[in-house]
Amino acid sequence: MPIKIPNDLPAFQKLKVEGVQLIGEDEALRQDIRPMQVALLNLMPDKPKTETQLARLLGATPLQVELTLLTTSTYRPNTVPLSHLQSFYQTWEEVKDRKFDGLIVTGSPVELMPFEEVKYWDELRAIFDWSRRNVHSHFFICWGAQAALYHFHGVPKHTLPTKRFGIYNHFVIERRDTRRPPLLRGFDDYFLVPVSRHTEVRERDIPKDSGLEVLAVSNAAGLCLLQEPHYRTVYMFNHLEYDTYTLHDEFMRDQAKLADVSLPMNYYPDDDPAKPPRNCWRAYAHLLFGNWINEMYRTTPYELAGIGEGGQPVAAD
Repeated sequence: MPIKIPNDLPAFQKLKVEGVQLIGEDEALRQDIRPMQVALLNLMPDKPKTETQLARLLGATPLQVELTLLTTSTYRPNTVPLSHLQSFYQTWEEVKDRKFDGLIVTGSPVELMPFEEVKYWDELRAIFDWSRRNVHSHFFICWGAQAALYHFHGVPKHTLPTKRFGIYNHFVIERRDTRRPPLLRGFDDYFLVPVSRHTEVRERDIPKDSGLEVLAVSNAAGLCLLQEPHYRTVYMFNHLEYDTYTLHDEFMRDQAKLADVSLPMNYYPDDDPAKPPRNCWRAYAHLLFGNWINEMYRTTPYELAGIGEGGQPVAAD
């Protein structure tokens, strides 16, 4: 099934050329199914690029997904034209009376700031609390994952000596007494993930009684993926959604601003920026988001009004 996004959204034509299944308003209405309602709170500076990356993954699942783009009302970024925000985005205030099957919160270029000093921190905290009552399943990415973990569980972030940047090998945490979580169904025991951050969350800071489960880690890059089954929440600290050239673009940007910038690790062939990078994580991105969407579909109420009612116990496998 396709993903439903506005026809004039910049991502539409790019995804159409790539062969991602897209659906228009009229066609969506003719299909006798309820699409998954997914909200994307996009905190990244290059919003069209992030829209495209995530819509590509959501549109590759076997279910119809209707994507609602959200931005903050207490802070307007100056990195995206106001016309783009006005045409395609809604604020949380405009949708807070709605229910959603899923909510994705992206990273943000504020990770070196204390959470409380972020201009939209109070609004984001309100969104996090609202989501527990109005959203069935959550997917927090990079700084968004750190922020949610800090808000809900008081887990701090730690500043790294240097930017952790490149493609890192991660491994799935296997537990002999339990089967692999549905979120990692189909994953190899080891898999590659793009990493780009200045801070980290450490496993020793996770409260023992929090209900949080570590799913994947890297010996070199640390924690990658957590889940909180009771609230159907995913915390992904890295960037499987990245395009092939996203790290390259970041490297070029950093090089233009800073005198000493390290190459992204394990990214360029022979560590030569003149050689085009090869994408070695795309399949895992599709697996992760496909598994998330499928579990959302399997457990969410058919009627959206039922989301958040009665504590929403986790459905049995």
